[in-house]
Amino acid sequence: MPRDRFTDFLSKDELTQLTRTSNAWGWWTLAVNWALIAGAFALAIAWPNPLTIVLAVLVIAGRQLGLGIIVHDCAHHALFSGRRLNETVGQWLAAVPMMSSLPKYRSYHLKHHRFAGTPNDPDIGFVKSYPVARESLRRKFARDLTGRTGFRDQLLAFRRFRFAEQWPWLVFQAGLFAILALAGGWWAYALWWVALLFVYPAIVRLRQIGEHGVATDRSDTDARLNTSTTLVRWWERLFVAPNNVSYHLEHHLAAGVPPYRLREMHRLLKNRGFYEGYACIATGYGDVLRRSVKAAHQPA
Repeated sequence: MPRDRFTDFLSKDELTQLTRTSNAWGWWTLAVNWALIAGAFALAIAWPNPLTIVLAVLVIAGRQLGLGIIVHDCAHHALFSGRRLNETVGQWLAAVPMMSSLPKYRSYHLKHHRFAGTPNDPDIGFVKSYPVARESLRRKFARDLTGRTGFRDQLLAFRRFRFAEQWPWLVFQAGLFAILALAGGWWAYALWWVALLFVYPAIVRLRQIGEHGVATDRSDTDARLNTSTTLVRWWERLFVAPNNVSYHLEHHLAAGVPPYRLREMHRLLKNRGFYEGYACIATGYGDVLRRSVKAAHQPA
């Protein structure tokens, strides 16, 4: 009988080590994301030119996703050692800047884990049409990069805005503007919104495609069939795959494994043949995009 559970490929000691959280690594993860955001603003203010501004927008957008991933990891209590620290940091230092709520996100997201591989997965609507025709994929990313997706999502968020719940987001926005003005670059505040409206939606779409859009059978509960991992280069980690988010298959196998140990988990499982016979590993997001497009002979 074939071994088909990932726990058959790892020892108890290895599982214990993989699920061990570290406050030092958690703070480091948070610090890197905010340092990159601060550095991007500083670069644009110190040397304002088209190249630095475009680079700043790309980095900020990638780290906006990074903040969202921190919310995700804290929702699983998988970034820091203590439950309270995960709740506090995830909400105030990651969710608030993105006009999000960690408790509300957790309630929704845990359903995705519970029902992955079934029609009840609440995220299935984001990826159920893949693979798509090449022209369809172009249209989707065109909507993202021209701001149509971003403006739609932000308008929806503003309609749901409740001051009693989301006043901290206003404080963050005012604080960000004040800091940039004191640094001599009040105009750089616009970069946060340019990133959020024009780049962030495309990055989120690419991530969604890489996680479940190119899976071989989204109707099967085996994570190797309904979920994928993408092995990324350094620049992909910087711009589109922060905080080891691309190791999504490993995350679905064991949501309690912190993000800073997912790479090691992948290495162990790969070396022991857990992925053999499954097309669940993509090599870079170029490979993801190729897999997301229907072959010419496939029906529309």
